[in-house]
Parts: sequence; C-alpha cells; structure tokens
Amino acid sequence: MANKEEKADEKQSSWKDFIYNPRTGEFIGRTASSWALIFLFYLVFYGFLAGMFSLTMWVMLQTLDDHTPRYRDRVANPGLMIRPKYLEIGFNRSIPQQYNKYVQHLESFLQLYNDSIQDANKQCTDGEYFEQDKAEEKQVCQFKRSWLRSCSGLADSTFGYSEGQPCILVKMNRVIGLRPRGDPHINCAAKRETPLQMQYFPTEGTLDKSYFPYYGKTLHANYVQPVVAVKLLLTEEDYNSELVIECKVEGTDLLNNDERDKFLGRVTFRVKVLK
Repeated sequence: MANKEEKADEKQSSWKDFIYNPRTGEFIGRTASSWALIFLFYLVFYGFLAGMFSLTMWVMLQTLDDHTPRYRDRVANPGLMIRPKYLEIGFNRSIPQQYNKYVQHLESFLQLYNDSIQDANKQCTDGEYFEQDKAEEKQVCQFKRSWLRSCSGLADSTFGYSEGQPCILVKMNRVIGLRPRGDPHINCAAKRETPLQMQYFPTEGTLDKSYFPYYGKTLHANYVQPVVAVKLLLTEEDYNSELVIECKVEGTDLLNNDERDKFLGRVTFRVKVLK
C-alpha cells in the first residue's frame, strides 16, 4: 500500500516538475531564455511571411485599373436581351389584364430615356465613336424615348399590345471599351417560311457608334445604352399561333452565331397573340 502511495506521489511530482521545475527553472521542459528564442524565431518568421504577402498584394494592385477589369474574356462579345424581360410573351389583345405586365415593364425600363432626362445629356455626332480620354466622370450621349415613335409608349400607352401589334425592345449588353466595327444594327426574323412584317425604331434598327465605348459604372454612371424597338405587324393570319422570332446584331464584327451561347449577339423569343 505504501509503495502505491509513493508511486502516486512520484508521478504527481514528475508532472509538477514538467510544468515548472524550481531546481532548473524550466517551464514545460524549457528555460525562459529557450522560450524567448522560440518566440523570437516565430515572430520573425511570420512577420517575414506577412511582409511578403503584403508586398505581393501591393504589386498586384498596382497592375489593376480602378475602372476596367483586367481580364474580360467571358464578355468579349455582348449578348442581346429583350424588354419586356420575358422570352415567352402570350396574351389576348382584348384582355388588358393579360398584357399589363408587359406594358408596365416597358414603361419602367424607359423611364431613364424620358426626353426631359435626356435633354441634359450631350448631342453626339452620329457614326463616330464618342472617345473621352479624361479620367473624370464621362459624358453621356442622348437617346430619347420619343425616337422610338410608335413604340415609345407616348402616343400609345400600351406599346401596341392593345391592338395586337406588340413592341419589343432589343438591347445589347454593356461591355467596357467595346468599339463595334462596321454599321451595327438589329435584324429580326420569324422562324417560318413566310416573312413577318416588322417596323424598326430607330430606322433600320441602327445601333449608332456614338454610344460606344462604354467606360463602366463608375465613370459612366448615367450611361444609357441604345435600344432598338421592333414593332411586330401581326395580321389576322398571325393570331392564335406561336411565333418564334430571332433577333441578331449584324453589319459588324460581333459574333452572332455561336451555338454554345444562344444569347451571344442574338436572342430568340416566342410570341403568341390571341384575338
């Protein structure tokens, strides 16, 4: 019994000595000077790593532009989208409740294009890029809602939906620094044997060069991109059947036929109008 107590006392004493040995002055097996050297080593080591990381980040940040992404390979060519933002548009022209959501969407989208707002912007020269070299906030070219004429929602607040000849707005997505060559314009066609009559506003579906390049949200805060209004001139034969319509940007070097991306330079949507 005494041997067991002695062994227990020795074991407890050894643990106490490991934590702090008063004879050697060691704490957890090391003297104070040994611990100080270890802490100094790791302080220098991790300080060096932090310094290297900070220097690397600083050098990398010097290569970046505050306004333009360095790599933009995913958006080298713009996609097309339509407003109202529905790829399947269906309604009965005699029932306003069925097409009101499309009308409201168009009205909301065109608020920034109101003539009263656009009068404050610059009248740019048609057919020429609007280059701006200075770093301050960029000027914006006028694009007035009234230029969309019968698709402006001014003379006809239903954008043609009440008469069964709806307007669709086609816009090209923004890409910083894009300068499309040639004469870019929007061309739409129904995927069927007989052509579908359409009207374009502005005339011929032009996307004028004066709205390019775009300098980004920071520098070009009030920028409005050009849009093309397409009025579908549906006839009695076109009602009650689904029409598949594809719009493309043409007359330029921009891609519009990549089978891997259905929205690259083109957009396809469906329209069905009931009498």
